[in-house]
Amino acid sequence: MQKNLLKAFTDHAAEAYPNEACGLVVRDGRSRRYIRCTNAAKDRSEQFSIPPEEYAAAEDIGEVLGVFHSHPDATSRPSPADLAMCCATALPWWILSWPEGDFREVLPEPLTPLLKRPFVHGAWDCWQVCADWYKREWGLEFEAFKRADGWWENKDNTSLYEANYEAAGFYRVDQPQRGDMIVMEVGRTVYPNHAGIFLGADPSLPGEDAATFGPGPFLLHHLYGRPSEVIVFGGPWLDRTRLILRHKDSQSHNAAGPQENQNG
Repeated sequence: MQKNLLKAFTDHAAEAYPNEACGLVVRDGRSRRYIRCTNAAKDRSEQFSIPPEEYAAAEDIGEVLGVFHSHPDATSRPSPADLAMCCATALPWWILSWPEGDFREVLPEPLTPLLKRPFVHGAWDCWQVCADWYKREWGLEFEAFKRADGWWENKDNTSLYEANYEAAGFYRVDQPQRGDMIVMEVGRTVYPNHAGIFLGADPSLPGEDAATFGPGPFLLHHLYGRPSEVIVFGGPWLDRTRLILRHKDSQSHNAAGPQENQNG
């Protein structure tokens, strides 16, 4: 880390204390420059949020190379949210504890396990575990959908799954087969707000132990506030189901296998 950037981080952390400082490092010509950003989080002493317009303004200056924030009265150890968002941005993150002064660089992990990842809305959540499964199993990639926590609780918001599934290449079906996305209503909600991948009778995930019991069928999902997991798909989960969505490219991946009934 260049001395001028570390000094800029330290000065910003000291001025923002006891709240978290945050900003972006951009490439400005041949040099790297620190851009201070506003911390727009509700609880600025515990978290940070960079306004989208400030991120866009930094991009106008040059390529964004990384994200900085401080940890007031705490170590520089990244929180689950830090790790999740670092992976989501695919950029280095720099964390400075203040006033202790401990400094750490966090690099995005190339592959976050599908199972037992902590829940961080907008980065490690039910949509993301579905998107990651499709990328690893079928090589599909989707745009990074922006979603605010609690969007499903207000009828004035957009129903994100219902509004976006066709543009993402999905269409509705009546009976699921392996690789279909099951969209459900869970908890206090006015819209379908939870999704998982239907695995059929085979709960296996390459390189990971799903530790399931019974004949299935199985579902990979990431419930709000819980680690991601594979569960038996039946009973109350069937009652909560509102959409069964199949991707247009699924035929090439399931051509050799029979369609599986949702009752197992």
